[in-house]
Amino acid sequence: MLIPEYIKGGEKNIMEQIQRIEREQIRLDLPDFKAGDTVNVHVKIKEGKKERIQIFTGVVIKKTKGLVSARFTVRKISDGIGVERIFPLHSPIIDKIEVISIGRVRRSKIYYLRNLRGKASRIKEKRTF
Repeated sequence: MLIPEYIKGGEKNIMEQIQRIEREQIRLDLPDFKAGDTVNVHVKIKEGKKERIQIFTGVVIKKTKGLVSARFTVRKISDGIGVERIFPLHSPIIDKIEVISIGRVRRSKIYYLRNLRGKASRIKEKRTF
């Protein structure tokens, strides 16, 4: 019986190989942003054989750490209804991310925006001098 090469090295070798593959998948072209920032996410959408880019504009309410499993949640109001979308950070469907404004918030997860309506749901912009 033949034993695959990755099993011969033991479990530590498998974990090292998984981490190496994950590091290869990480995208370095994305900007630095955090919860409270307003972003434009350019998403690639396939419709049959055609591919187009759709822009999803909203406020980042959550950002989860991790290598390949890192993701962020963007919330926007569309026709009076709150819409949230979760994007994998290093996914190939994301063409690019543009940071429109940097928000001044004191929390890392701003779920309280879900309960606010109208002007109360605005986030102050961080001023840079």
